[in-house]
Amino acid sequence: MHIALREKGFDVVEAENGAVGIEAARRELPDLILCDVNMEKVNGYHTLSALRNEPTTAAIPFILMTGLADNAGMRQGMELGADDYLPKPFAIEALYAAVDARLKKAQALRQEAEKKLADLRDNISLMLPHELRTPLNGIVAYGEILSDDAASLAPAEIAEMGQVIYQSGKRLERLVENFLIYAQIELLGADPQKVSALRLKQTPAPARLIEERARAQAEAAQRTEDLVLELADCPMPISEDYLAKIVEELVQNAFKFSEAGRRVRVALAALPNGVALAVSDRGRGFSTEHITKVGAYMQFDRKMQEQQGLGLGLTIAKRLTELHGGTLSIQSERGSTTTVTVKFPSVGMP
Repeated sequence: MHIALREKGFDVVEAENGAVGIEAARRELPDLILCDVNMEKVNGYHTLSALRNEPTTAAIPFILMTGLADNAGMRQGMELGADDYLPKPFAIEALYAAVDARLKKAQALRQEAEKKLADLRDNISLMLPHELRTPLNGIVAYGEILSDDAASLAPAEIAEMGQVIYQSGKRLERLVENFLIYAQIELLGADPQKVSALRLKQTPAPARLIEERARAQAEAAQRTEDLVLELADCPMPISEDYLAKIVEELVQNAFKFSEAGRRVRVALAALPNGVALAVSDRGRGFSTEHITKVGAYMQFDRKMQEQQGLGLGLTIAKRLTELHGGTLSIQSERGSTTTVTVKFPSVGMP
């Protein structure tokens, strides 16, 4: 087999058993692994499992080969993360076809990741200068007045200008934070090893964190009386930092797009196979078209609503949820209740 692959132009690294193969894979980080099920010391299934559990080797395409192909064995291999299964004996053409198919798929995934990063760069170049300039204008303008005319200004005027500078600075801080988080998410999503490591994180008791972040957003909107909390303390398969970001973005949007006096409900509940975080408001709502266009730098009805920021909040929440094996859905009608629901699998589930 190795001779046939070399004749086809591939560089081949051989290992006499599974233990040696695991070390070789860690060291060489090959583009593809062909592995026999029946080997000394460590069999093919254990080899596959070991490599899938390590971030540096988890995404390497893996083809299992065996002379005892059956449905149970194939199912076991696929459950462990095998990309393909070659029953022996096989023709050289079948080997070439399997190798070519897996390498082409891996290349397609790399190209897709590179395209996403290129799109990200294009969006940043179009949107970022304008979004940064708006708060900077306020900071520079009022800073200049304070620098030149402080002696002639009344204390109340100085305090008012200071408040504008502070608010503009906070807005700028949020813009930069969301920009950095979104770029980080896109880079994480393009690296399967990092995604695998990310999904090992969890928040065992999230209710207190969710309450704290939701109340902070209610206070910032000066609407503490409008916040309703219904939180079951269910473990969630996501780190505290990323969970906090999701809560902040969803709750902030709920207050931003609803009027004072209308309730914003934040609920956390257990599901049969997971957990759901839902944020509801009675605001202007999203249209069906807007819901389908949730994406980076997409801001809905900007001229009418004068939204601030890069429009990344909902997309950040969506991408973080998906990276952790969950889903984000929106149920909304114009002028009626909008509910954004984030669902995660149970802790310990894939």
